[in-house]
This record gives sequence, C-alpha cells and structure tokens, in this order.
Amino acid sequence: MPLVAGVDSSTQSCKVVVRDAETGDLVRQGRAPHPDGTEVDPSAWWSALQTAIDAAGGLDDVAAVSVAGQQHGMVCLDAAGEVVRPALLWNDTRSAQAAADLVEEAGAGTAGRQFWADAVGSVPVASFTVTKLRWLARHEPANADRVAAVCLPHDWLTWRLSGSSDLAALRTDRSDASGTGYWSPATGEYRPDLLERALGRAVRVPTVLGAAEAAGALPDGALLGPGAGDNAAAGLGVGAGPGDVVVSIGTSGTVFSVADAPAADPTGIVAGFADATGRFLPLVCTLNAARVLDAAAGMLRVGLDELAELALAAPPGADGLVLVPYLEGERTPNRPLATGAVHGLTLRTSTPAHLARAAVEGMLCALADGLDALAAQGATVRRVILVGGGARSAAVRRIAAQVFGCPVVVPPPGEYVADGAARQAAWLALGGAEPPSWSPSGTEEYAAEPVPAIRERYAEARERHLDRPTTG
Repeated sequence: MPLVAGVDSSTQSCKVVVRDAETGDLVRQGRAPHPDGTEVDPSAWWSALQTAIDAAGGLDDVAAVSVAGQQHGMVCLDAAGEVVRPALLWNDTRSAQAAADLVEEAGAGTAGRQFWADAVGSVPVASFTVTKLRWLARHEPANADRVAAVCLPHDWLTWRLSGSSDLAALRTDRSDASGTGYWSPATGEYRPDLLERALGRAVRVPTVLGAAEAAGALPDGALLGPGAGDNAAAGLGVGAGPGDVVVSIGTSGTVFSVADAPAADPTGIVAGFADATGRFLPLVCTLNAARVLDAAAGMLRVGLDELAELALAAPPGADGLVLVPYLEGERTPNRPLATGAVHGLTLRTSTPAHLARAAVEGMLCALADGLDALAAQGATVRRVILVGGGARSAAVRRIAAQVFGCPVVVPPPGEYVADGAARQAAWLALGGAEPPSWSPSGTEEYAAEPVPAIRERYAEARERHLDRPTTG
C-alpha cells in the first residue's frame, strides 16, 4: 500500500505523520518544537521540519507529502530567495493600526469594511498578511525595498522541500491564499491592487493551485501537495461535512464550517476563507483559547487535569462569576489592545472551583459567539466537532454542549492538521474526484441540556468590559 506524509507546521511545533494512503492508518510520526514569539526566522521551521521528519523515520518510502501551516504569517524573500526579515506571525498585533488604516482608506464608516468584504471576503485585522505588509512599508522601508516575493509559512516550506531556489516555483493553495487579504475566494484571483496598496509596489506571489494539484516533487520524486492553511487541513482531517461546525481550541480558537458558497461579512466577524477541497470555509477566530486554561491553571497553581476537576465541581454559570478571556488582546471582537477581566467576584465565588469554571465557560462563550456569527451567515449547525489541545480537558468536553446548545462530538486526541495534510497527499497520490474516505475511530459524543444563562451573563459582562474607555 502506498504511504503518504502530512506536515503540520504550527505556531508551537512541527508534526509529521506517515499514513497508509488508502486506509488512513497511522504508520509512524514525529515532532519537533518551534521557538516562542510572534516573529520567527523561517529557518527555525525548516530545522524543526527536518528533525520531525527524522523522528518519523524519514520520507524515503512515501509517494506524496503535503504541508499545512499556520495562516497569515508574512515571509518576505529577496531576489535571491533569501529571507528578508523574521516572519511576522498571525498573532503579532503590531499591524493593528495598519489594518485600521487600510479599511479606512477604502471608505469612511461601513463603506471601507464593505469594500474589503466584497473584494476578498474578509475585512482585514492585524492577523492578515496584507496588514503586515503595510506595517513593513511604514516601519521598515529598507526591508520593504528588498522584498521581491511574499509567501506564507506553508508555501515557503513546500518550496524548500522541492529543492528549488526559483521564486517562480512558489506555490500555495486556495485556503491559505484566502487569508492574505489580497486573494479572492469568490473569483479565485489575486487582487494585486490591494497588495500594492499595502506594500507600495508589486511583488511576486505564489501560484494558487487546485485542491489535488501537485506543487512539485521532492528531489527523490515524491509528489508535493499544494498544502493548506491549518484550519482547512483540520477540517479535512476530521472529515467535516454539511451541518458540521468545527471548533478548534489551540493557541487560537477557531470556529468554521464547510460551505458551498463564499462568505462576505462586512462586520469582519466572519472571515470568508476557502477550504482544502474546492469549497469555502467561513471562519471566526479568537486569539485566546487554550491559553485561557493555561492561565487559570497557573493562577490556581494546579495542572490542567485538576483545573478540569475544579471546574466540574462548580455549578453551571459559576454562581455569576464571569471571566472575559481577552488575555492577549482579541481578534473577535477586533480589540487588539483589550485585556481580560473577572466580573461577579463575591465571597461566595472566591473559590478555585468557581474561577476554574468561569475560565472554561468564558473561553467557550467567546467561541459560541463565533458559532452565532456563522449561523447568521447561513451556516447550518447540526453538531460541533471539538478538536485541539483544549478539547482534551474533561471540563471543556462536558461544558461545551451546555454552552453551544447542540451535540458535541470529540474525536480521539490526534494531529488533525497533519492528518488533513496527509489526506490531501493521499488524494494526490491516488487520484480521484474526492479525497479518500478516512474516518477517525474512538469518537465520543457529549450531549447536555443547554444553559442559556451562562451565555446571557457572559454577554452582559463582555459588553460592560468592552464599553470601558481603556480597551482597544
């Protein structure tokens, strides 16, 4: 049976899985850490990829490889193909003012947001590549002048794997291109005018490939898939279908569904991305997800398992204690300078269990706001598929159905971004009109009566908090 490899080059680490192309059975895997920070020299990703490949037993016997990666990161290359400066990652918020400027320049009031939604399906926020290019042009003009090409993390790794040094060989896919702010999912075309508006001039960008189109090959002949953004790959990895909404709780929190038509939300809450199959991926992203649990565990000086036990010991709604989880600013709502807050602190709620419960509920309520936004854009919500590191928490799994108001399905812990990349590689290796059917085993379903009061109290606290003049 042919083998395929999938790579997940995420914010925190690089994971490589090798799977049977037909059945999806895991054969071997490896991983390596990435450095901390919101800007990273791409060479660190390349070193981690080599380490993870070695840990996974190499790629000599695979028929195809595909790379999925963190979206939006700005990788600038000079005419010789050398990296101009460390890549600015999706969670680097220094370009928040650049995002606001780009929207305002497109039209006053709601007109600017409508312009961007119509042009590329999304309203720029600090995460998007287009805003980082504007920041570069304004703050590092000498570096901006050196830029001959701009690509994304997964594009750069795919290019390096091909062994090419020719900028014309840069390739990407629809899902990752849709997060740049200068490619339209609706038309399938770049908007070079928007890239020039950001950087001040035209530069090379990767060719956008179809879902199962080869991006080249490794020097030994294994095919290279087009790759994908991490969320699109996760959707492919869990086999999300109509009526499924994927909620991923990792460094960031994402809520997305597979759709047959592109989204264009002028409020900016829903990003109108593309998926990894030729369809579309309306998505809501929060900056604060699993790190909220980490922060609460740190404050209480407990591990994550004990945090879950504490949270489940408190009643739904935590007796009115609410945590607004904007610990690192926030993307949804777009408040890059916001901070977190605790509301409803009384003698009764001043217990570790209440704070643990409030942390879990606050994180889930922020994601549930995203669920509402998708539904407002026409998404059908039949069930939630819960993935990511945060889904390993027993409290998150059990409380999620109370907050989301629908059944919650939790696949077994896995590397679903890397699995989605591997499934794409299998699609390329095997051919066919659709990717091979892989079904994760050991899925658990959680159902509970919705508790609307949780979200009602959270909404009240959130609005009071955002009304403060000190927030961003």
